Amino acid sequence: MQDDSAPPLGNIPEFSVSEISHQVKRTVEGAFEHVRVRGEISRPTRAGSGHLYLTLKDEKSVLDAVCWRGAAQKLSIQPEEGMEVICTGKLTTFPGRSKYQMVIEQMELAGEGALLKLLEDRRKKLAAEGLFDAARKRPLPFLPTVIGVVTSPTGAVIRDILHRLSDRFPSHVLVWPVLVQGETAKDQVAAAIEGFNRMAPDGAVPRPDLLIVARGGGSLEDLWAFNEEIVVRAAAASEIPLISAVGHETDTTLIDFASDRRAPTPTAAAEMAVPVRADLLATLMQDEARLFNGLRRKFAESETRLSGLARGLGDPRSIIEAKAQTVDYRWQSAGAAAERRLSRANDRMRDLASRILDPQAELNRMESRFKVAEQRWASSIRRVGEVAVSKLGAVAGRLRLEPIAERTLRGDRDLVRLGTQFEQAFVRVVDLQEKRLDAAGRLLESNSYEQTLKRGFALVRDADGAPVTRAAGLSEGDGISIHFGDGARGAVIGETSASVVGSGGRPVEKPVEPKPEPRPKPKKPDPAQGSLL
Repeated sequence: MQDDSAPPLGNIPEFSVSEISHQVKRTVEGAFEHVRVRGEISRPTRAGSGHLYLTLKDEKSVLDAVCWRGAAQKLSIQPEEGMEVICTGKLTTFPGRSKYQMVIEQMELAGEGALLKLLEDRRKKLAAEGLFDAARKRPLPFLPTVIGVVTSPTGAVIRDILHRLSDRFPSHVLVWPVLVQGETAKDQVAAAIEGFNRMAPDGAVPRPDLLIVARGGGSLEDLWAFNEEIVVRAAAASEIPLISAVGHETDTTLIDFASDRRAPTPTAAAEMAVPVRADLLATLMQDEARLFNGLRRKFAESETRLSGLARGLGDPRSIIEAKAQTVDYRWQSAGAAAERRLSRANDRMRDLASRILDPQAELNRMESRFKVAEQRWASSIRRVGEVAVSKLGAVAGRLRLEPIAERTLRGDRDLVRLGTQFEQAFVRVVDLQEKRLDAAGRLLESNSYEQTLKRGFALVRDADGAPVTRAAGLSEGDGISIHFGDGARGAVIGETSASVVGSGGRPVEKPVEPKPEPRPKPKKPDPAQGSLL
């Protein structure tokens, strides 16, 4: 049975799946051709093709979104999980999945509060890694030869920096042109900082001594490239001292914390980079004047002090002359003392020579004494033998002892023994006398005047051959002979002078002739010592 209430099926058009999908696509795109959607980013994914896929969500709904590669490269912010953003684009459908999605063309943070929160979270993260520590910051060079500037080549910033450097201290400037706003700005700024650091110090292009990263003022979004992590890390890792000059005095970016010095403006960065040449010249002139005045005062004080010391020390020439005169006097005294000593030695030598007898005469005298002693000894032996024989005969007659012949034989043996002892004693006495004679000869030889002459002295004899010991004993024209160590020479006494000229042309007083020492008296022989003869 047919239901009359059901609409007739023949009047409803039929669509294929593709037709329905295209129709829905045209309807959605026509109704939502340009929309701005606010939501929280979830599951951001960048495909190998460069496309960016993510999901926008709020408390109740979820919207899939895609950002094609061309638009993704131009985004001013980098999408992150949980970031609240406002996306601009259009809605479309994806027939292959029967789903709708948003095609994102632009993306910005949803309000300044969210942007500041992201900035603070990133600052805390990098500070925890130590990138902002004060110990990492290096001092700026006093007078850099080459300055590298990372900025836009067409803006007013580079003109302000060059003009300020020219006014203060003209320097060689290298400009690395970069974008200072947009998606690619962060990569270019980081590459410029790293590029300057990779330059060789002795290369064709000189390596900068100082870097300046500069940009004019703008909103937080305009300056966001200098808050990116890649730029902050490049600034912290720079081996060249770096000045950050981004924005105006009230603007603060993360590169300001990582740089070695922050400048409120690009012009102020140029003032920090170099000193004022005129001030340096003035300071140099003042220092030169102070140094000159100080040296002049020092020299004046030294001259005054030296003059005072010179007055206390006296005239060096007078001191030297006085010392020279003292040396002359000492030399004269030494010569006089040597002459006196030589005179005393000669007197002692003559005294010793007079006390030592002629060795040959002494030997002859001793020989005669020995002959007399020998004769006395022989006569004494005969007398002793005769007395002994007579006494022995008398004793033998009285006592009737041994026969006379035996006693005579014993007496002969005693006589022989006594003769042997006497001969030994005689030999010892002769040896002793010979030794004493040799010692006296050696003493005479050591004290002889010939040995004294060999040491540089001279002996003066008059015409009779007698030694001359005093100048007063000679008269002008007397002939003398002067005996040296290797021979004698004749001389004639000349005119007597009152003084003798010494070294240096100064007169030397004639030394006083010392009185001859009294000749020692010969010692008396010790009565306790016996005589051999």
